Amino acid sequence: MAATPARRSLSAALCWQLLLTLTILISACDACKKVTLHVPSKLDAEKFVGRVNLKECFKSANLIHSSDPDFQILEDGSVYTTKAILLSSEKRSFTISLFNTENQEEKKMLVILEHQKEVLKQSDSKETVLRRAKRRWAPIPCSMMENYLGPFPLFLEQIESDTAQNYTIHYSIRGPGVDEEPLDLFSIERDTGKLYCKRKVDREQYDSFQLVALATTPDGYDTERPLLLIIKVEDENDNHPIFTETTYIFTIAEHSRVGSTVGQVCAVDKDEPGTLHTLLKYSILQQLPASPSLFFMHPSTGVITTTSAQLDREVIDKYQLQIKVQDMNGQPFGLYTTATCIIQIEDVNDNLPTFTRTSYMTSVEENKVDVEILRVSVEDKDLFNTSNWRANYTILKGNENGNFKIVTDPKTNEGVLYVVKPLNYEERQQLTLQIGVVNEAPYFRETTSRSAMSTATVTVNVKDQDEGPECTPPMQTVRIQESAPLGTKSSGYKAYDPETRSSNGIRYKKLSDPKGWITVDDYTGSITTLRSLDREAESINNGIYNVTILASDKGGKTCTGTLGIILEDVNDNGPVILKKSVVICKTVMSSAELVAFDFDDPVNGPPFSFSLEGDSDSNVYTMWRLTKINDTAARLLYQNDPPFGPYTVPVRVTDKHGLSQVTSLNVIVCDCVTENDCALRVDSRTGGAQVKLGTWAILAILLGIALLFCVLFTLVCGASRAGKEREAALPEDLTQQNLIVSNTEAPGDDKVFYANGFTSNTVCSSAQGICGTVGSGMKHGGQETIEMMNGGHQTLESCQRGMNRHTLESCKGGGQHTLDPCRGGHVERDNCTFSYSEWRNFTQPCLGEESIRGHTLIKNLTIKEGAVV
Repeated sequence: MAATPARRSLSAALCWQLLLTLTILISACDACKKVTLHVPSKLDAEKFVGRVNLKECFKSANLIHSSDPDFQILEDGSVYTTKAILLSSEKRSFTISLFNTENQEEKKMLVILEHQKEVLKQSDSKETVLRRAKRRWAPIPCSMMENYLGPFPLFLEQIESDTAQNYTIHYSIRGPGVDEEPLDLFSIERDTGKLYCKRKVDREQYDSFQLVALATTPDGYDTERPLLLIIKVEDENDNHPIFTETTYIFTIAEHSRVGSTVGQVCAVDKDEPGTLHTLLKYSILQQLPASPSLFFMHPSTGVITTTSAQLDREVIDKYQLQIKVQDMNGQPFGLYTTATCIIQIEDVNDNLPTFTRTSYMTSVEENKVDVEILRVSVEDKDLFNTSNWRANYTILKGNENGNFKIVTDPKTNEGVLYVVKPLNYEERQQLTLQIGVVNEAPYFRETTSRSAMSTATVTVNVKDQDEGPECTPPMQTVRIQESAPLGTKSSGYKAYDPETRSSNGIRYKKLSDPKGWITVDDYTGSITTLRSLDREAESINNGIYNVTILASDKGGKTCTGTLGIILEDVNDNGPVILKKSVVICKTVMSSAELVAFDFDDPVNGPPFSFSLEGDSDSNVYTMWRLTKINDTAARLLYQNDPPFGPYTVPVRVTDKHGLSQVTSLNVIVCDCVTENDCALRVDSRTGGAQVKLGTWAILAILLGIALLFCVLFTLVCGASRAGKEREAALPEDLTQQNLIVSNTEAPGDDKVFYANGFTSNTVCSSAQGICGTVGSGMKHGGQETIEMMNGGHQTLESCQRGMNRHTLESCKGGGQHTLDPCRGGHVERDNCTFSYSEWRNFTQPCLGEESIRGHTLIKNLTIKEGAVV
């Protein structure tokens, strides 16, 4: 009887188990997928349980619902508890419903929660043994939650080998978390193969572990190949999203359009990517100033845009936003962080400068230049000292004559009005200007230039000033006939008082009168002639004589002007022929052109008439005649074939009023081609012309002389070198021969000429072929013989050394030379007494002979009158 209640309770438990199993089976039949999650027996509120892949059942679902209110399913398949749960039984299950509103389709997923108990050591039961017999040595998926708080060790999974049915198997593991960092994190029971975790793990540090499991016999034999175990660390939302900056600063122009981008903020989350833990949502918590709300933040991208076009820098120039970023896609239990965003409003030219006054009045003295007369100011609400604030002023009306200018003072932004061209009180006493102002930067709205411009009126009063006399016009003229008698008066220069427009009280003075022809009246400015006026004077240009006049008033102020005296021409100059020397090249021409000129005004000038002037005895009319070319020129022709030479031909030229003048022409009839040929030629055919050589002719002569000297110098140098070579080849007795005295052929005495008896000129001529001396000791009219002797104890051999020293250059230099006496002798010898070899070497190049036959000596040098033969 005592066993009856126990049997009833056992029966009730078995019925409950059967019902739970039946419920699970029924749900599994309807579900598209079954998922088992291993969880602790105790779960805290809002605790992450695990993640299921919803896309395996439904790729797109609008509504996700859990059949168990204790659990919440998010869009990415994450399963969270809604409250603290204690699993009383070993298993618990619930269904996830997926519904698509577009096609009204629904699918379900079965989730089974299985918690681990220490009583699982009952694996030695028959059911466990049977289950082991069916297992294979293969990798088993395994995962664990990060930051799991215990109890530890945490059972992860159990590995078994089929060989354990027949042998004693020892299980072991190695890899990261065992014998590699982090060390001693995982362990395995050697006999059962149960895998445990000893402490909590941070997924952000280790997101998974790859272990190698081994099954060996006690003697070390591997019964299975190494098994790779992958342990994934499931992420927990334990990291707050962090903004990349604590304070963001953005700038946007005022009056920007709605939807204009202000900037973008960004945050990062260290949790597992692609999960709700890192699905961030941005939002604006607060705006300062709060009203009106002007900004919007995109929840996914963090881009801040404007929601209104009423941004006005002149009202509020800066806004501050308190922004937030939250993970779990903004779910209330998501982690979040805040930051500050400062938005500065950039200025645009949305405010026109305006004058502080609409009208101004000022004054200025006449004739003042480059003086400041007024300053005008404007108001502008735009940002100070920017192009939107700085002003540009302009004069719109009233400055047609360019008397004024207006500029901007860069320090005060005022408009400064200047007078740049003198004003005349006598012309205008008051002027009215209209001025306008705009900014340097264009107005941000499209408007016409006038509508975007502020204007003001400026009245300028001109003050009178004592200016002194005015010499207007500065150039005045009077007419006086050049033949006017002395003392002729004429109205002179007139200056005016600009205020009275009269000449009263003005004094005049002559400043410049080049010829001293006139005087000026001090009170009237009239002029009187002092000398006879000549229109044809040198300093007169175009018949106008200029005089400078100084005018002054009682106050001492002056002005100057020019009085131009127009000299009216009188026919007092006859026409003349300016070119008085004429050359007629008889071989190419028979006439010459004559041009006349009249210094009088053209009204008293051409047409001219030309005629020959001469008496009845002269032959001018028989040798020459004139023909007219035009009004100012005629042609002079010779007749009766005059001989070459100079002629004087008088020609009379008469103007159209009959006034004439005779010009005596020097006409040269020359045998030439051009006039220059005749001017340079020395020839009796021109009748006594002189010798004239041109520059080029002189240069050509000098060049020929220089070339001749170069040739002679070359010949002499060659002869000297050849003489030294031949001297060694002559017989020694040749130099011992003496010169024999010759008889004279004409009456007279034989004479011996010594080198020092007279100054000699040495001549070397290829035409004559003789080297000799011509000096002052020679007589004219007869033939004389120079006797060459061996005087005293001196021989040619004894003088040979001296000749080698002097060489033949003393005979061919063309200058005056005296032969030095031979050493030790008392007789002076002619410097042309040489050895045969020296004489031959000298005469061979001079005479151009091919060879000298024999070794005979030249005994005589015959000197004739005026030449050397």
